[in-house]
Amino acid sequence: MTIANPTATFATDATNRPGKIRNRVLWTLQILLGLFFIIASGGPKLVIPNTLADNAPENLTIPLGLLVFIGIVEVAGGIGLMVPRLSALAAAGLSVLTVLAAGTQAFIADKPSMAIFPLVLAAIFAWIAHERRATITDLRNSLSR
Repeated sequence: MTIANPTATFATDATNRPGKIRNRVLWTLQILLGLFFIIASGGPKLVIPNTLADNAPENLTIPLGLLVFIGIVEVAGGIGLMVPRLSALAAAGLSVLTVLAAGTQAFIADKPSMAIFPLVLAAIFAWIAHERRATITDLRNSLSR
């Protein structure tokens, strides 16, 4: 006869969660990067998209609709980083977004040296998503009820 051990699931979930100091470092990064993406990155794309499109280099012409969409995604990702249940999904999405931004800088804008910053951000977001991966399971479980 097999007996289910309810503490086994808890032990597995507890090992997927970061420690106290790591948790503080993660929240500090999440808040700072969230505010950065809301205020400095995505916000201007939503508030003054025409000015940004007009001031873009000649070899980097992004349609206005795409620029606004990127702004919406950046603001949503910044907000999601600061919401505990959404932090891992937001970090994963922002990681993909910043890899695409690095590719745009390297291949379309023809400035590969400018791709370093988005790639560093992508690595940070991937780390946050990995450390907060338990929130994805928690979110899935709460939605499946």
